Amino acid sequence: MSKQATRDAYGLALVELGKENENVVVLDADLSKSTKTCNFKEAYPERFFNMGIAEQNLLGTAAGLAASGKIPFASSFAVFAVGRAYDQIRNSIAYPKLNVKIAATHAGITVGEDGGSHQMIEDIALMRALPNMTVIVPADGVETRAAILAAAEYKGPVYIRLGRSKVETIFDENYKFRLGKGVVVKEGTDVTLVACGIMVEVAMRAAEMLAEDNISAAVVNISTIKPIDTALISKMAEQTGAVVTCEEHNIIGGLASAVAEVLVEKCPVPMERVGVEDKFGQSGQPDELLKAYGLTAENIAEKAKAAIGRKA
Repeated sequence: MSKQATRDAYGLALVELGKENENVVVLDADLSKSTKTCNFKEAYPERFFNMGIAEQNLLGTAAGLAASGKIPFASSFAVFAVGRAYDQIRNSIAYPKLNVKIAATHAGITVGEDGGSHQMIEDIALMRALPNMTVIVPADGVETRAAILAAAEYKGPVYIRLGRSKVETIFDENYKFRLGKGVVVKEGTDVTLVACGIMVEVAMRAAEMLAEDNISAAVVNISTIKPIDTALISKMAEQTGAVVTCEEHNIIGGLASAVAEVLVEKCPVPMERVGVEDKFGQSGQPDELLKAYGLTAENIAEKAKAAIGRKA
C-alpha cells in the first residue's frame, strides 16, 4: 500500500476547497510548511493569514472571520493549537458555536524526536469535553481529504487531528466519509478492535495475527470521536462480546473513554485499552516510540485475548 501523511492530504484538500468555495480562508501560526497550509498560501495568498507565533490570536481571529461569514481553517501543531489556545477555543469558538475548523497537525507520540513537550496526547480528551465541538481523527490520507471536505460543509466548530508521519493508505477513491459514522473495515465474530487514526492500520495487522490463532477479530474505524457512532459500537459489541480500543492518545479521555461510555450504557462487555498509559512521551524515532508505549499489533492481539478470556 502507498503511504501519505494525513497533514499532506490536508494541504491538498485545502487547495481543492479553496477552488470550490471562496469563503474558505486559512490561518496558521508560522508553521505553514509543516502543517502544509503553505499549499493554500501559494494558490490563494489573499485568503491566507500567517498570525505568527501567537496561537491565541490565531484562534481568536478565526472566530472573528467565522462570525463574518467565512469558513476558517486554523492550523498549528496540536500541542500549540489546543494547549496554548484552549481558552479561545472554549469561549470564542465552542461557546458561541462558531464555524471554525481547527486542523491540528503533529499530534501523538509519532511527532518523534521533538519529545514529550511537543507530543500532544491529551487533545482528544480536551476537545471532546467541549460542548458543540465535533472531533475527527482520520485514519489515512483518503479519509483526511473526505473529512476536510465534510468539515467545510458542516456548520459549527470542528477539531481535526492530523499526524506528522506517513501512514499506510487503507481506503480507496470510492470511500465515503460520513460525519458521526464509523466503518467496519473487517468483519469478525470473537472480538472487536475499535481504532482511530494511525492505529486503524495497526489494528488490521493485529486482526491478521489473531486469525493465525483461529480468533476472528472485527476492525472498526471510529474516525468521528464526537459525536460517536453509538449504534455501530453497540452492534459490534453485541456481535462479538468483547472490545479492544486502539489509539495514539492517552487511554484516559480519548477513544477508550468514549467507547467505554457507550458500552456501559448500551452493551456492557469486557473491554481492554491500547494507548499511551497516562504518561508523557519522550524523544525517539516514531517506530521506536510506538513499540515502547505498546502501540503495536502484538499488544493489541494480547489485549484481544485478555478481553475474550473475560467473557462470561
